[in-house]
Amino acid sequence: MEIEGKIIAVLPPREGVSARTGTAWKTQDYVIETHEQYPRKCCFNVFGSDKIQLFNIQVGEELRVSFDIDAHEYQGRWFNSVRAWKVERIDPSMAQQPVAPAAPFAQPVSQMEAPAGQQGPVADTAPFPPQSEGGSEDDLPF
Repeated sequence: MEIEGKIIAVLPPREGVSARTGTAWKTQDYVIETHEQYPRKCCFNVFGSDKIQLFNIQVGEELRVSFDIDAHEYQGRWFNSVRAWKVERIDPSMAQQPVAPAAPFAQPVSQMEAPAGQQGPVADTAPFPPQSEGGSEDDLPF
């Protein structure tokens, strides 16, 4: 999976020694925020001191992060792991900006374009029959 955005937090690295193998390990977490209409934040980690140094992720950078999502169980509870395996720097001017919808969700019928092969608008009538001047005060069509 991939996500693009701006790094908004670099958390302190954590390190230790594996109880099973006795080898040293190091991991570091980062928070990225997308550039969508409703921005999302995602916390991901980089495992291994060699990858942490190779990626050299800094606050404020625009990145495209490829990651794997995995879950593990510990004492009856489940935890997700979002682990980055590839990091690409992107040009900030090329980052996604909030995008407005290409077309409005609803258009009056009289402004809709005719299908290919037909001339003029589809119809000049409103979607509901006209209301009579007298009668009920509500605007329900039934």
